Amino acid sequence: MTVRHGGSILVDQLKIQGVERVFCIPGESFLAALDGLYQSGIEVVICRHEGGAVMMAEAYGKLTGKPGIAFVTRGPGATNASAGIHVAFQDSTPVIMFIGQVARDQRDREAFQEVNYRQMFAPLAKWVAEVEQTDRLPEYISHAFHLATSGRAGPVVLALPEDMLSASADVLDVAAATPVFNAPRESVSRDIAGMIGAAKRPMVIVGGGGWSAQAAADLATFAQNFALPVGVSFRCQDYMDNSHANYVGDVGIAINPKLATRVREADLLLVIGARLGEITTSGYSLLEVPKPAQKLIHIYPDASELGRVYHPDMAVVADSGPLLADLAALPVPLDMPWQGQVETARQEYNDWQVPCETPGAVKLEQIVQHLNAVLPDDAILTNGAGNHTVWLHRYYCYQSWRSQLAPTSGSMGYGLPAAVSAALEHPDRTVVCFTGDGCLQMTIQEFGTAVQHGANVIVIVANNGMYGTIRMHQEKHYPKRTSGTDLVNPDFAALARAYGGHGETVTETDQFSAAFARAKASGRPAIIELVMDPEALTPMATLSGS
Repeated sequence: MTVRHGGSILVDQLKIQGVERVFCIPGESFLAALDGLYQSGIEVVICRHEGGAVMMAEAYGKLTGKPGIAFVTRGPGATNASAGIHVAFQDSTPVIMFIGQVARDQRDREAFQEVNYRQMFAPLAKWVAEVEQTDRLPEYISHAFHLATSGRAGPVVLALPEDMLSASADVLDVAAATPVFNAPRESVSRDIAGMIGAAKRPMVIVGGGGWSAQAAADLATFAQNFALPVGVSFRCQDYMDNSHANYVGDVGIAINPKLATRVREADLLLVIGARLGEITTSGYSLLEVPKPAQKLIHIYPDASELGRVYHPDMAVVADSGPLLADLAALPVPLDMPWQGQVETARQEYNDWQVPCETPGAVKLEQIVQHLNAVLPDDAILTNGAGNHTVWLHRYYCYQSWRSQLAPTSGSMGYGLPAAVSAALEHPDRTVVCFTGDGCLQMTIQEFGTAVQHGANVIVIVANNGMYGTIRMHQEKHYPKRTSGTDLVNPDFAALARAYGGHGETVTETDQFSAAFARAKASGRPAIIELVMDPEALTPMATLSGS
């Protein structure tokens, strides 16, 4: 043991846990941790806003399955960061956020930027704690890594009092965490196969956290062996190759009406990893509450979620990976009377992919078709929230695991930070952020982070001069009474150039191909602004007809 200050002890624990990159907004409340990071070998990504920093950490967690690490300062830094913690919580993503805190002898006086983080983050994180003693840092950090990755993964928040962090201690390090995995009991896969064999209209819905490329491969094998149609929950479209014969679409916002009917009319639903929340159930309308008309097999890594809304006929606490490995190893059934249904469901999906023409000189359906044609299978696409995402979710064909990064929480501003994180983690892959003008401006300052750190993202921004989703609902419920939804936007291409990146403006669809090629060839972060007709609300709706 050697005497170290708290910042060094903390960073040494991160190195033991295998941390190679952290996302940070510096603050005087954790100067000792910044000193610990100095020449530590851990890359420090200097962000522009705490919300963006934690969203980058969350995207890292999605991409790697390991906790994304963020450092933010106290008070306003922590409150800014809460948006990213909420994304991590609802998306079941491992994240550990460290917050600077006031000195221990100043607490409960409303000292400068003082916040009670246990109260603030209690509903947003798996665990919130404040480290009171320097010599307990290894213990707390070990526990944080175990909690963030075990069961239903999620965010952990650790507050670091300034004087605790700068004090010194003589303490042993703790070995790397050993995450706890929930494996199904031996008979579960055979029981599931038996229930499928007794069904006439079975269907699979998958989603949630804790997946891997192997889990996705095992899902494809299982679905093919059992001739099962597979739908994916909201923004989990990369869990199965969308060109696979058993893939039948996404069970989320703007669901294919025929797929919604198929879910309602199924006599057996096998749900693996998905929560069956509001979005996946179309506002709790695809399944009856609390007892669905369909027989329900629900597999989830946390027992507290099973039976929360829907009473399952079979509930299994298990991670998706081990369960799918067992299912993929089952013998192929000799008799599958439902086999023809997957072909019909697949054809319904193919029909849904045929683009609907939308108003305006720039047509997003053609833009997405072009991306399908030119992007490699392993390209990563990111997005936040807004009507523009409906084109991407409907028409883009995701073909490899972790090629989609999007918040199931519906958080605006997520797309650009996620793209920066993805480009840093996979500099050899093409990373495209597909965003709207309102969504992008929530975190547009992170384009500076991209330039500074060489994250060569390509941002495609659909600029219609308004918060389009809210305007759509406004026109439906309060027609012709526009309030609070108009935007006056910058020249996004010029802004990209001001940051030191590449900028293009597209006013006609046929300009996009060359603009995208130039952006990719520039070797710099790029923004391509699409000047949109406000009439084009979604692939199926117009402003005047909403």
